[in-house]
Amino acid sequence: MKRSLIIHYHEINLKGNNRGWFEACLQNHVTSTLKGLKYRRVRKISGRLVVELDPDSPADAIERRLAMVFGIANFVSAWEVEAGIEAIERGLEFLIALGDFKSFKMDSRRGTKNFPLNSQQLNERLGAFVQQKSMADVRLSNPDRTFFVEIVDDKAFLYLNKIPAAGGLPQGTGGKVLCLLSGGIDSPVAAYRMMRRGCRVLFIHFHSFPHTSAESQDKVRRILGILSRYQLESRLYLVPFADVQKEIVAYAPAPLRVVLYRRFMLRIAQVIAAREKAKALVTGDSLGQVASQTLENIQTISSVSAMPIFRPLIGSDKEEIIEIARKIETYDISIQADQDCCSLFVPRHPETMARLQQVEEAESGLDVTALVQSCLKPAVRESIAPDFPTVHFHE
Repeated sequence: MKRSLIIHYHEINLKGNNRGWFEACLQNHVTSTLKGLKYRRVRKISGRLVVELDPDSPADAIERRLAMVFGIANFVSAWEVEAGIEAIERGLEFLIALGDFKSFKMDSRRGTKNFPLNSQQLNERLGAFVQQKSMADVRLSNPDRTFFVEIVDDKAFLYLNKIPAAGGLPQGTGGKVLCLLSGGIDSPVAAYRMMRRGCRVLFIHFHSFPHTSAESQDKVRRILGILSRYQLESRLYLVPFADVQKEIVAYAPAPLRVVLYRRFMLRIAQVIAAREKAKALVTGDSLGQVASQTLENIQTISSVSAMPIFRPLIGSDKEEIIEIARKIETYDISIQADQDCCSLFVPRHPETMARLQQVEEAESGLDVTALVQSCLKPAVRESIAPDFPTVHFHE
């Protein structure tokens, strides 16, 4: 029997007339994700993708990568046989011999109307066969083993387990956005959520090197190695920010510093986003979590942006964000101590309800355009490749 990995879609099934485009985007991303691994081909069949394996294909490594592809609900490691009752029964006999079980159920799906038996009839016929060969009991709830059979065109795919994947929408279907990445816990999770909606995410990181160490830059590179597993390559802009901070410290009231810092970050991010033809900015803001993320301050900070600002974590609490950070494996890096730009010149008592007029008056003594340009000129652009995990996916 031939081995294949059958990919089941997530939200693509709801896309109506645009479904073909979403399927093509997913197929292209799967092919790119598996680059460098040995397999036969990726093909589309009747609302599914099939990754055909060679006998020596690294199935574990392929599974690990597929689990990180957005647009996939789940996938299965299946045995492929001809779509005939006798061939299916021979395949089931092979699966029965893989291990002992005292109870089972059949889950058969007919994906083509040309097959003479419908799904219920298939379950009855094949269930009787498995019961005869194994002497196990039929149990529809919590069986020891489930035998899955999918009839697709002229083939039948037999398998025992479904492997959950990332869900969401395929990479590249949601447009391009630019994420302000701090190196903390929240912003990587915000970026992950936008990737899951099909967005291509670019990144900008503000640092105060050499006034602080280069650790924050190293952290974001490692974080992006993980996030790039989902989009294969991430573009990172490293922007020196200390000169802006010095000017703000010299000419603006101390309580307003953080709000002013963030207004300048958005101004700079907008310029880079426009260069990259990104349509929106992304931040890791969660309402009320820190002083700059009160509703009043968010409004005052956002007023400098002509672009939409997406805040996918705005209604999440810290525990919810940490749970996702652990799941995507950025948490252990994010909690490592570093000196980011926000640790430089931070006021003891930051303003939590900054009024726009008050902030604009504080900025009136600053040459905003010149300061923005002073950050853009020395900015460095890097490309970060994916750091795929080496542990077994099932462990």
